[in-house]
Amino acid sequence: MSTETALQARGDSKCELCGEAEGLSVYEVPPDSDGGAEACVLICGTCREQIETPEKIDGNHWRCLSDSMWTPVPAVQVMAWRMLKRLGNEYWAADLLDMLYLDDETQAWAEVGAETGAEDAAEAGNEGTVKHLDSNGAVLEAGDTVTLIKDLNVKGAGFTAKRGTAVRGISLVHDNAAQIEGRVNGQQIVILTEFVRKSN
Repeated sequence: MSTETALQARGDSKCELCGEAEGLSVYEVPPDSDGGAEACVLICGTCREQIETPEKIDGNHWRCLSDSMWTPVPAVQVMAWRMLKRLGNEYWAADLLDMLYLDDETQAWAEVGAETGAEDAAEAGNEGTVKHLDSNGAVLEAGDTVTLIKDLNVKGAGFTAKRGTAVRGISLVHDNAAQIEGRVNGQQIVILTEFVRKSN
């Protein structure tokens, strides 16, 4: 049985990431794919283009991962993890990433490929980037967890974000190095970087 036939059977002839039934092809999951079904996923043209061309990524398309990430297939889990990681500045993606559990072997596979992709993307987008630094001068990145170092009154929301509160899956305000965004008490708020400390 060919790899494509095996994947068609496994994925019910649909994209294993978004469920699309048209334009399907075999995608070998880097870095160590041997071309066998265990190391490949069946994906549509839209998913392939956005995986291979990070600047074309459309966050809304990848909301499909809220379903497909629960698959028992490691190769699909790896691609779901990598795409959610890439979308870490979207609060919903960070929430899904928090929920996604991978066993140690699958997690290691996911991280090896993600590092390569992240380096390529960083090199492509290095010019003119704004650096966000926490209160200790540590560089903040989208998807990081930070801790508040003082009580913050949240204007218009009617509550105080308490010192010591952990804010997971932050996003960066791209044109303002002094601001990040994150969810506190279920609300997305803007936080000044001088009032947070990056968590390990």
